[in-house]
Amino acid sequence: MSGFYVPTKIYTGESAFENLKKYPIRNMCIICDPFVESSGMIKKPLEVLQSMGASYHVFSGITPDPSTDLVGQGVSWILEKKPDAVMAMGGGSAIDAAKAISFMYQKITEADKPLCIVAPTTSGTGSEVTNFAVITDSTSHIKYPLTDDKLLPRIAILDPTLVRSVPPRVTADTGMDVLTHAIEANVSTAASDFSDALAEKAIRLVRDYLPRAYRQGEDMEAREHMHNASCLAGVAFNHASLGINHSIAHVFGARFGIPHGRANAMVLPYVIEYNSHMYEKHFQTDNRAAKIYAHIGIIINPGTYVGPQAVRNLTIAINKMNKEFEIPATLKEAGVDEKTFLDMVSEMAEIAVQDKCTNTNPRTITKPQMVQLMKRIYYGR
Repeated sequence: MSGFYVPTKIYTGESAFENLKKYPIRNMCIICDPFVESSGMIKKPLEVLQSMGASYHVFSGITPDPSTDLVGQGVSWILEKKPDAVMAMGGGSAIDAAKAISFMYQKITEADKPLCIVAPTTSGTGSEVTNFAVITDSTSHIKYPLTDDKLLPRIAILDPTLVRSVPPRVTADTGMDVLTHAIEANVSTAASDFSDALAEKAIRLVRDYLPRAYRQGEDMEAREHMHNASCLAGVAFNHASLGINHSIAHVFGARFGIPHGRANAMVLPYVIEYNSHMYEKHFQTDNRAAKIYAHIGIIINPGTYVGPQAVRNLTIAINKMNKEFEIPATLKEAGVDEKTFLDMVSEMAEIAVQDKCTNTNPRTITKPQMVQLMKRIYYGR
């Protein structure tokens, strides 16, 4: 038995913050990264809160790949403020940290969960509608995906003006993260007709609007559609979960400092090849994953090809996008030292196999197979 629901209320458009007035907010904690505060982005929600007569406090010490130590600092801070609402404003790191801090605050105090609001400033993570948060252990440097329905935000604010000034490189990395979310949700063993519909729409939006947003950041039509695509993909993978693409990206990001979206983009063609049995004898699209990849290949790269060639065309299209966005094709090209990689690969493979995202991958994978796959990602085909 399965179900499908979207508990997060989603408000879109340039006046989306005005919807905060619908809620009895008296004391809000805002968690963001330093750029959100220094750039003036934070003024929009502050003006609304001031008009409501609500007090607010800002914690802007969020750094990339939030650690357990950082979450601990945030929890100590929020315990002093006792908010009735918490707003995360920023990219994936700020959102994941805020969700974890709010969750721990609730666990420690046993109080009602503060109203959790998320206003993403990048179009990529979809974290504004998921029950996921990825936190890095400060000692082991391993990324741990947390999963709990109590991590789900109550409100998502999708204001496209917040992503207008995102640099091209970040636009590309986060946009390819959206594509990876949608494709992995589509082939997940927990996928449904409902998650498939959202994932496929997100794929089409990325196809049409990511290149435009990358080339011309002031294209607000492209920005708005990519912001929506990120949210749609987030709802899809929150329902269907993900796969080994994210399992591998988590460990590569933690060990080599590769931004999450960029790591996903680099890994994606290789995972498609593995899941579809592309380089095995008599490759055909007679398995479920390969059939879905072939369908996605036709969406992304329309033409007369079907079956195995449509899967190949999907990997070709992704490689072409990565090249346009200046995303390395291999770990070696990304500057990862060969000896360092080989010394770590066995341990990294073990961590990736144990990652929660691996559970819903469409094809099972053993540690030796994971080592082989990681080596392909390092050296290329």
